[in-house]
Amino acid sequence: QVQPVESGGRWVQAGDSLRLSCKLSGFISAINSMAWFRQAPGKEREFVGVVSRNGGSTNVVDSVKDRFVISSDNPKVTMYLQMNSLKPDDTAVYYCAADRSARPGVSVGEYNYWGRGTQVTVSS
Repeated sequence: QVQPVESGGRWVQAGDSLRLSCKLSGFISAINSMAWFRQAPGKEREFVGVVSRNGGSTNVVDSVKDRFVISSDNPKVTMYLQMNSLKPDDTAVYYCAADRSARPGVSVGEYNYWGRGTQVTVSS
């Protein structure tokens, strides 16, 4: 079993920066993709970005690419989401997901392991 655990979410003001972390535990050697999703109140969960544990390539959704950066530590056990110039529209629960698939997916259904989420609230 694999368990992602998110941390770092909190209340911030518009324009602030925040870094989220996601640490994997369990049988992590089987994991090839780690991703961030977010879900705002009343909306569907949406893809934010992904990092491949094989090679370390990253991909961030175009809507936040100029403000958000995804990275991971060298063993690729912990993934980070650096969020800059935060806006009220970024308010959401941010989820970490992981999967064995070697192809970094962008949809919810492509990930089998999920964290419980961390709340990010951005006030104007």
